[in-house]
Amino acid sequence: MKRRFLAVWSLLIVLSMVLAACPGQPAPAPAAPTQPPAQEAAPAATEPPAQEAAPAQEGVVTLTWVGPGPGAEFEFRRQQAERWNAANPDIQVRLIEGPVSATDRIGLYLQAFQAQSADIDIMEIDVIWPGDLAEHLIDFYEYEGVAEAVAGDFPAIVQNNTVNGRLVGLPWFTDGGLLYYRTDLLEKYGFDGPPQTWDELEQMAQTIQDGERAEGNQDFWGFVWQGAPYEGLTCDALEWIYSSGGGTIVSPDKVITINNPAAAEALDRAYGWIGKITPPGVTSFMEEESRRVWHGGNAAFMRNWPYAYGLSQGEDSAVKDKFDVTSLPGKEPGMSAATLGGWQVGVSKYSRNPEAAVKLALWLASEEEQKAQALSPSSLIPTKIALYSDPDIAEQRPFMPRLLPVFTSAVARPSTATAPKYNETSNIFFSNVFEVLTGRMSGADAVATIELDLQELLGFEVGAP
Repeated sequence: MKRRFLAVWSLLIVLSMVLAACPGQPAPAPAAPTQPPAQEAAPAATEPPAQEAAPAQEGVVTLTWVGPGPGAEFEFRRQQAERWNAANPDIQVRLIEGPVSATDRIGLYLQAFQAQSADIDIMEIDVIWPGDLAEHLIDFYEYEGVAEAVAGDFPAIVQNNTVNGRLVGLPWFTDGGLLYYRTDLLEKYGFDGPPQTWDELEQMAQTIQDGERAEGNQDFWGFVWQGAPYEGLTCDALEWIYSSGGGTIVSPDKVITINNPAAAEALDRAYGWIGKITPPGVTSFMEEESRRVWHGGNAAFMRNWPYAYGLSQGEDSAVKDKFDVTSLPGKEPGMSAATLGGWQVGVSKYSRNPEAAVKLALWLASEEEQKAQALSPSSLIPTKIALYSDPDIAEQRPFMPRLLPVFTSAVARPSTATAPKYNETSNIFFSNVFEVLTGRMSGADAVATIELDLQELLGFEVGAP
């Protein structure tokens, strides 16, 4: 057990050192993305400040918090940790950068949990993980003040985080896939508004791309998104499929529905974008790669999460004041789909100081801190309903109140139906979708293969969406 304990801690340090040494690494966001690298992120990842190291005084509790990967969100979390430490001398927190990929992060958590390591107290939990990680997380309902604290959150998220009556994650920020579009270019090329259907997006993207290239910008593309084989591709592909009438891969009543013509057609459609209105390199794009193309003014449309809004309005952005966001298109008007994302605060049941960790978790997920992170460069979407009528948020992040219906009616990944095997389910799905995007498999072959693999994994019945 001691060797396994040391292995987990060594992995944390090695990952942190690698991330700190590679500030140009892309930062994905599967359900909620991390941000572009921040110059001052490295010190917190490798050598924490002395006041964040082991407690020097008797009675001081030190908590370890595994945060996001390097970038703007990590920088905000670092500032939070500093504010907490200044106000709570008896409970100090040490913040460590987590892996940039959500897929890698859950792998790290599972390895630590297998070792029953007490080295991680606080962690960030993706919206799809409560079912898979529940047995390793504390039940917040066992602690005073929690029921009152979550009363103001979206009920659907609280329900998502409740497994067999146990609340294993405090809602922290929510997410949904959005379509970013260049308002100036739509006006320039005579379009009245953003596309409502995929056909309209293709036509607009091609027209704008052809026009911009004719004017000399050969690096311009019509539409950028996430095509690398990771959880983010599951999100994008679920949106394509659901918005085309192809269902949710596995239905809430545990029926495998992926093998249908609408799903196959949606995947073939996406493959048809590559090299035409989408860069050939999209099959290596996570959130940050697509955002960089957009940020540089080289895309008409982008599928991404809300975090990119604030960064796109930065002084260094070529699209500052030239864009807006809307719901993603569908096969027909009104068939839009946005994959539900978001992150929760979790506390490991192997923590030596669960009471202190819960106190920190409640503060992190509080209305005050959710407002602060909404107004940060990451523009993280609150789970507290009251904040959608907050005047400061309405003034500084006007898109948030406008997109409230997107966040409240987003489509969920089949994480609850397939728990505790969602991670394997998603891997099967995005791996086969990637085969379509790289031209090695047709949409029809991919959905048939996914169905067979999921039958073997889950043992569920098959049926129509």
